[in-house]
Amino acid sequence: MELRCRQNPLLILFTALSCVSGAAAVIHVSGYEGRDVNVSCSYDAGYESYEKYLCKNDCGNADVLITSSQVKNNKYSIYDDNNKRVFTTTISDLSSVDAGKYWCGVTRTGKDYYPAEVRLEVVPDSCCDQSTKIHSNEEGSVSISCSYQSEDQNNLKYICRGTQPSTCLQQALITSNRKQKGRFTLTDDKGSRNFTVTVTSLTQKDSGMYLCGVHRKTGLDVFSAVELEIKEWCCVKSNSLSGIVGRPLTMRCPYPPQHVANRKFLCKGDNRNNCTEKVMNLNSGQTEPRFTLQDDASASSFLVTITELKAGDAGTYWCGSDSQWSVGNYTKIVLSTVFPTSTVIPTITVETVRSQPANMSAKPINGTSLFHPVVFIVPTVLVLTLLFAFVLLYKYKCHKVQGAGVSVNQNTKAACAEEVTGDADIYANQDVVVYSKQGTSKQHYDDTSGDQQDNDYENFNTTEDIYCNEFYSKGNKR
Repeated sequence: MELRCRQNPLLILFTALSCVSGAAAVIHVSGYEGRDVNVSCSYDAGYESYEKYLCKNDCGNADVLITSSQVKNNKYSIYDDNNKRVFTTTISDLSSVDAGKYWCGVTRTGKDYYPAEVRLEVVPDSCCDQSTKIHSNEEGSVSISCSYQSEDQNNLKYICRGTQPSTCLQQALITSNRKQKGRFTLTDDKGSRNFTVTVTSLTQKDSGMYLCGVHRKTGLDVFSAVELEIKEWCCVKSNSLSGIVGRPLTMRCPYPPQHVANRKFLCKGDNRNNCTEKVMNLNSGQTEPRFTLQDDASASSFLVTITELKAGDAGTYWCGSDSQWSVGNYTKIVLSTVFPTSTVIPTITVETVRSQPANMSAKPINGTSLFHPVVFIVPTVLVLTLLFAFVLLYKYKCHKVQGAGVSVNQNTKAACAEEVTGDADIYANQDVVVYSKQGTSKQHYDDTSGDQQDNDYENFNTTEDIYCNEFYSKGNKR
C-alpha cells in the first residue's frame, strides 16, 4: 500500500523513518445500487482537530476522494463528530464500480493515521430470486409467515410492499415494536423463529409482492419475498332463476365433495358482506319458515325450496358450504319473480233464434211462443271474429244492391205488371199496404172480399218485392 506522508522541513532528516504503516481494523460496509451508503470511521483521542479523509485502493494522493476541509466533493460528503470522535463519509448514487477497498485517514505530520480499512459491497436494489405464493379472497383475511435466523431473535422485524430492500424499513406497513396498525397485526414466535403478519378486509389492491425484513445493526437487512394474490368475488359461479309469485321454487347449490359434512346455508344480499341468512342446516336453526334446505350428498349439492314465492323474494342469493367464505365454494343466484299470466274469460252471448214455418206469419201456436232463447258460450276472440265477418258481409251486400239498383228496378217492373192482375197477392208487403191507404185504399177494398184479408199480409224480404208493390200502387193511381 502506498501511504501518504507529510514532510516537515524541520524533520526532513527523519522522513524515511516516519513513513511507516501501522495495523488497522477492517470494516465491512454494504449498499444498494442507486442508493447512498455511510462509511463511519472512529479515531483516537487527540485527533479531534486533525484533517480527516476517505481514500480508495492504495490511498495515494490521487486516491483521496474527500477531506473534512472540503465538506462535499461530487458524490461524496463528510461530517466529523469531534465529541464522539467519529467521522462519516457518505457515498451517493452507488454503482457497481464503487465496490472495493477504502481507507479512513487522518492527516498528520510524517505518516498519516489510518484507523480503519473499509470493504464496500454494492448489491442490486431488488429481492428476491424466489418468493412464496399465497392466495386469499376478497373481503377475507390472510396470514403471512416469515422465518428468520436464531441470531436475529431480538432484532426488529417488519414487512413492506414491493421488491426494493433499500426503502423497505422506511416504508414498513408494520414493525415488531408496534404490533397493531390498521388492518395489519404482527406476532413474533421466537421459539419457532417465525413472525406472522395478518391482514384483514382484503381487497384487490392488496395483491402484489411483499418483503419480510429483519433489521441488522451491521450489514444489510435480511429479506424474504412473498407474492400475495387476492381473488375477486366476481369469479363466483353465477346462475339466474325466475319464479312465479304464489308458486314454489327450488334452488340447487353445488358444493365440493370434501364439504359433505360442512354447514350449508343460503343468504340474501347484493354483496357477501351484507348477506342475511335465510336458511341453514346442521342444527343451526331456521330464520325464514318459507325456506327449507335439503342436502343431497350423493349429488354433492343441497336444495333450497321456497314454498310460496313472493315478489319481495327477488334479489341476489349466496349459497355456500364454507364458513371461511372461500370464493370457489360459493354459488351466486340472481332470482327474479313474475306474476301469473291472466286467463281468457269466456263471453256469454244470448242470441234469439226465430223459428217460423215457411209462408206463415210469426204468430203463437197453441199459446206457445215461437221465439226460443239459446245460450252460446263463445270465447271473446271468436265473437269478435264473427262480428267482424258479419260487418264485412253486410257492407258487401249493400254495395252490391246499390250498384245493381237501376237494372233491378227496370226488370222487376215488367215482371210485376203481369203479377198484379191477380187479387190473391195484391197486398204482399205491409209497407205497400200503408202506401195504398194513402192513395188507393178505397178502390182496393171495393174489389176485395173480407175473407181474403187474413192472407193479405205476408213479409217479403227482397228488394224485388218492394219494387213490385211500388209499381202496383202507381198503377192504381193511374
